[in-house]
Amino acid sequence: MIHYKTEEEIKLMKESCKLAAEVLLMIEPYVKPGVTTERLDQICHDYIISKGAVPSPLNYRGFPKSICSSVNEEICHGIPSDRKLRNGDIVNLDITTYLNGFHGDTSRTFFVGSPRKKAAKLVEVCREALQRGIEVVKPGAKLGDIGATIQNYAESHGYSIVREFCGHGIGANFHEEPQILHYGSFGEGLEIKKGMVFTIEPMVNLGKPDLRILSDKWTAVTQDGEISAQFEHTLCVTDNGVDVMTRLDGKTQF
Repeated sequence: MIHYKTEEEIKLMKESCKLAAEVLLMIEPYVKPGVTTERLDQICHDYIISKGAVPSPLNYRGFPKSICSSVNEEICHGIPSDRKLRNGDIVNLDITTYLNGFHGDTSRTFFVGSPRKKAAKLVEVCREALQRGIEVVKPGAKLGDIGATIQNYAESHGYSIVREFCGHGIGANFHEEPQILHYGSFGEGLEIKKGMVFTIEPMVNLGKPDLRILSDKWTAVTQDGEISAQFEHTLCVTDNGVDVMTRLDGKTQF
């Protein structure tokens, strides 16, 4: 069952979403060769707590850290560790905050040092795929329009879409209905209506879409070992379009 948010709920959600976006902006200078993903986790954790919020991933279904950090061939749900980032790596940092009784969810793939050419193109295509998916969101459109738009754009560049994970409704609960697939067909799926709040978070692989889960039971990696990129925003459907609640106006952000 989809919970359509009231104006008051949306107002409260915007504060949590704004904080999540600010965490991504804050952490950017720390993403450099030699830093461990565990250190990035600690910096984000401390910042979120200092703002009177809670990092949503911490202890969620047993997840042991406050953010997800997914490096190179890791698609999503990477657990921060003593792994040091190296020049040329890409790393997705997935931030979710819980503030005012609501969650705000966003992620971005960062370059570590100087990006390799193939990584730079993949990351840009993934970012643009998300943007194009956002642009089709409006009352009366169908959820399938989002997935089809993202899939067509990514595949037109020779990349593949991960199908095992999807975007999701969000609010007082970390994950709610509806599910937002990043592939599909135009004109199919549920009708998009005002008051829906959900994430779009495509995972785009350089190689094939197949994945496997590591022994930690969380980290998803590409089966072929090729790199993967992801971007994510939380958005709210308005009277005639969409409000991207995890986008900071006037500041450097994706």
